[in-house]
Amino acid sequence: MNSGKINQQFGLSHLTNSIFSALNVADTTDYLALKQANMRECLILIDGMGQDAVNKYGDQFPIFEELKNVRTIYTNFPSTTATSLSTLGTGVLPGVHGMLGYTVRVPRSDNRLLNALKWDERVDPVMWQKVPTLFERAVLAGVSVTHVAAKRYEGSGFTQAALRGAKYVGANGIDEMVTAVSNALVPQPSFVYTYLNTLDSAGHSDGVGSDKWLTALAQISEFITKVKESVPTGTRIWITSDHGMVNSTKQIILGQDNDLLENVLLIGGEPRARHIYINEGAQEETVAKWREFLGDSTKVFSKSEAIADGLFGPVVSEDASDRMGDLIAIANDDLIIIDPARVKEESSMVGHHGGITDIEVEIPLLLT
Repeated sequence: MNSGKINQQFGLSHLTNSIFSALNVADTTDYLALKQANMRECLILIDGMGQDAVNKYGDQFPIFEELKNVRTIYTNFPSTTATSLSTLGTGVLPGVHGMLGYTVRVPRSDNRLLNALKWDERVDPVMWQKVPTLFERAVLAGVSVTHVAAKRYEGSGFTQAALRGAKYVGANGIDEMVTAVSNALVPQPSFVYTYLNTLDSAGHSDGVGSDKWLTALAQISEFITKVKESVPTGTRIWITSDHGMVNSTKQIILGQDNDLLENVLLIGGEPRARHIYINEGAQEETVAKWREFLGDSTKVFSKSEAIADGLFGPVVSEDASDRMGDLIAIANDDLIIIDPARVKEESSMVGHHGGITDIEVEIPLLLT
């Protein structure tokens, strides 16, 4: 897939704009052409459930035969949770909300990386991601907005940055989550966002299609079925994801049998989508070196090329530009590019995402 085209496809920002438009939230756009108001909306986000996975394995679980397949939609680059959920929460593209990957450099920090999912108490999440969320805007418009997910995510830096504004209801286990979702949909108008990460976790550890992954998909199927059966009449339930996942068989370790780390200050991103920070004055030379060594295995962009190509969307804020790598490396096929400081952790994972292959960027949009 052409990297610059991803952000022109129908994606998560269009989906949440459409849902909140149906709830009569001002200054949202009905990209789905829903055209009529709806008083109860529920959005289930299954981390790591790409369209390819649904195509291959969905017929093993009856609920996927019952759901309406609205359309295939697309993640924005990078196809990773931190970026995708920020796009979902804000309704704008990564170049605007500035959540550009799993890890990026904190500007003017003496080369410190911010891990978006683990956060850093020295970084104010509301200052880091300044765009008001759709959740905040909906609450101001009189919508009851609830976020149902595992208790450990409540109050996290990432939740505050990307998904702030909702009432957070921590729930562990399928039945507790189903009850929380159903109860939160009693008021009118109401919106519930609920998130499950078990499929993504199984994909990383054992790979898409593994026994552990199929067990997780069975649990997801059970959850969707129970939500469908328990929510108030008239609730519209949407099911989507943040990215798909490839099972990797090839890897390159930076600095091992190559000189790719020459002039590199810091390695960010993740194995399928790297932000590389380079010594001042050595950017052009380093980009050329990476291109020559990696060839067709990897798409390599300078920062200026990434911005011009619309890799993070047509608009890139000053904050986003400051955080972006001097070099962006996107692995093709099923290659992973390993940080030598994290060889054991990154090499041990079977499933990966972050890149721009169809398997990673195509996600389902299903409707009960």
